[in-house]
Amino acid sequence: MLPSERFVFNFNSKEELNRWHLYSDSEYGGLSSASLEITGADSGHELSGLFSGNLSLDVAEGSTWRMNRSGFCGMRSKKFNGFIDLDSYDTIAMRLRGDGRCYISTIYTENWINSPGQQEDNSWQAFVFVPKDQWHIAKIPLDRYLPTWKGNVISTKVEMNPSRILAMSLSVNAEGGIPGAKSGPGDFRLEIDWIKALRT
Repeated sequence: MLPSERFVFNFNSKEELNRWHLYSDSEYGGLSSASLEITGADSGHELSGLFSGNLSLDVAEGSTWRMNRSGFCGMRSKKFNGFIDLDSYDTIAMRLRGDGRCYISTIYTENWINSPGQQEDNSWQAFVFVPKDQWHIAKIPLDRYLPTWKGNVISTKVEMNPSRILAMSLSVNAEGGIPGAKSGPGDFRLEIDWIKALRT
């Protein structure tokens, strides 16, 4: 019988950084910035990932991109070697310490909804509110992830195939989110201990 939980990512070594890459609106003429590092090694505290940066609603002068919105940053895992199969699990759990902002958890699966025959992966997204300055375990049932296309929820009534997961990401937007969460341009800071799949 499979265990009731499975580590997907564990930010307890600098080697974990090699599994991720950063993106932001700066790729399209925006001025937001982000970094990802492992912290705690010098202070003797437990190691964790730190995703931080600055969200800007401004666009670089002279930019030729026609952006619908700016003010976003993200960290996306590099594609797994093939797929990971989480079909035996029903929940994604993350141990996080944040800044009161709302973050977005994304799961990427093999393409069969949005544009068959194209290279773009399907994306499934859910909001994650992270309380300020305290470690918190966020649990998101897989059935709460909604299918999206370029950040917008699509109306197609389909279910995620958790046996064909290609990658995951965490991102943050200056605008939007859930009521009561911190929003707007400015600094953001999210510490990540681990990401697991659970069978509840």
